[in-house]
Amino acid sequence: MALTCFPYSAQAWWAWNRHEVLPVSEGVWEVVSRVGSGAQDYWCGIGDFALGQLRTQATQRIYIWQGIGPSVHRPGRKAVQFSLTPPPGSDTTPRLSLSVKALGDNLNAATARSYCTDWFEDRFFRLH
Repeated sequence: MALTCFPYSAQAWWAWNRHEVLPVSEGVWEVVSRVGSGAQDYWCGIGDFALGQLRTQATQRIYIWQGIGPSVHRPGRKAVQFSLTPPPGSDTTPRLSLSVKALGDNLNAATARSYCTDWFEDRFFRLH
């Protein structure tokens, strides 16, 4: 029996809100949009990935590496790139509104993942 190993970089990870998280480069991941995605969906995706897959601490800061733009892996789709380290020269001052545009904008992993709760509750209550 042959065992086939696929490189991690080719593997997609699915967040709680069904957004795909894919590696872009060492330490940088993109969260790929779905129809109707908003800032909270991207943050949910990367927060869930950081805590669930990377096993980071809840207090680990997650930074926007590249704001919303074309996906590297899914042509025709939008994505936001995130990292656990800030992009060089970026402004990491916390902002008062949720965004996926400003390089260096950041949340801790627990706060980012907390946006998944809104996603689940909205869909759960619409179905029942």
